[in-house]
Amino acid sequence: MSSRQQTVAIIGGTGAEGSGIALRLARAGHIVLVGSRDPDKAARVCTELRSLVPGARIESADHRSAARAAEVVILTVPYAVQQTTVLEVQSELAGKILVDATAPLVPPKVSRVQLPAGGSAVAAIQKLLGDNVHVVSAFQNVSAHHLRDLDDAVDCDVLICGDDATARECVIGLAADMGLRAWHAGPIANSAAVEALTSVLISINIRYKVAGAGIRITGMPTAGA
Repeated sequence: MSSRQQTVAIIGGTGAEGSGIALRLARAGHIVLVGSRDPDKAARVCTELRSLVPGARIESADHRSAARAAEVVILTVPYAVQQTTVLEVQSELAGKILVDATAPLVPPKVSRVQLPAGGSAVAAIQKLLGDNVHVVSAFQNVSAHHLRDLDDAVDCDVLICGDDATARECVIGLAADMGLRAWHAGPIANSAAVEALTSVLISINIRYKVAGAGIRITGMPTAGA
């Protein structure tokens, strides 16, 4: 578990994945800022989330204000707007951890792996931002269906990729606070494999008519080791 309360911004926090992450972090006692370009929608989502976790500190903000006030920023926007959204908040990210949950899904064939030319959508963001921002890849393979259900034990693991081990460890702690088991999965370049798994899991969901297939890492003694 994380050792202290943190302020976390969820950029794109009104979507299914972002609001699920926000819900679980708020239940764990973190201060959550739901970032959105639509203030009315953000306010409605925050009201809904607070009703599910009475007493939770969940507030709405525009993207830049949320990123400015946060210690950790989590990006949960569609791949099509990933880079433009990051550029919007870039000035607020210096020295911070940016957790990028982007999977390069290209409609209509989202069940087919379609990695970008550079290999990884998240690694491209680390290159864009430079070493002054600690980019961590996480949460691509966890279904929003599971995250939004607080009674769901979430029977799948989270793979954490990033070039800074301390930043990865921070995100592993946040994942644990959310009730998830997470693992160090190597440098940001390894995110390509994690991103590709998202389309594989979507294909499994379609074939077997399930809502949220996931992955488990076996043979490990303790989580996060």
